[in-house]
Amino acid sequence: FIALHGRYGEDGTVQGALETLGIPYTGSGVMASALAMDKWRTKLVWIAAGIPTPRFRVVDRRSDPMRLVAELGLPLIVKPAREGSTIGITKVSTVDHDEVRLAIDEAARHDPLILAEEFVAGAELTASIVGREALPLIRIEAPQGNYDYHSKYFSDETRYHCPAGLPDAIERAIRAQALEAFDIVGATGWGRLDLILRPDGSWSFLEINTSPGMTGHSLVPMAARAAGRAFPDLCVDILRGAHVG
Repeated sequence: FIALHGRYGEDGTVQGALETLGIPYTGSGVMASALAMDKWRTKLVWIAAGIPTPRFRVVDRRSDPMRLVAELGLPLIVKPAREGSTIGITKVSTVDHDEVRLAIDEAARHDPLILAEEFVAGAELTASIVGREALPLIRIEAPQGNYDYHSKYFSDETRYHCPAGLPDAIERAIRAQALEAFDIVGATGWGRLDLILRPDGSWSFLEINTSPGMTGHSLVPMAARAAGRAFPDLCVDILRGAHVG
């Protein structure tokens, strides 16, 4: 069988090929992998199921900045709908046609489907799922609060806190809803959900990653360690879930 992680298993293409060949693999199947890669359709499913997620609009270069601000407020997040690792994302802070247009152009370099999303201020969290268990939450502190591509992969200043230091009731509620949000998109095996916890105690899920990184320094192994699960044991648990279709 094949253990999928990282960008190679994100959109369902590899899963479909493996199913055709009858080769078992780990993690989510074709449908959930493709759906999770599409932030727009994931949000539609979550909204229909009552999972909190930031308000948004599908946009293009003809979109009216004034209308977007009236509907979503400032700042705005403009991003490609089917990318990962914060690639192509711009934070728009002013009602400026040129700034909005440049943000849309940047997103369009990566995907013709573009989202404008309300900016949610708060603590950045990630919830890891392995099997039927939501692992301890990780709280991320990035330089200047900007958890971009550089902060994720190159910066030594980004800090990860696990346990996240949240009140027990909020931690339990978020972990329970993370598992629900994971199930709703049809994900299986393991994955990770990113969310923002507002100062008022409410939260919004941003996206789901059905094929996250799995090095010893990645976030899912970090959460597993906090739950008392060593990296080799985590790998074995994931491999036990290998399947075809």
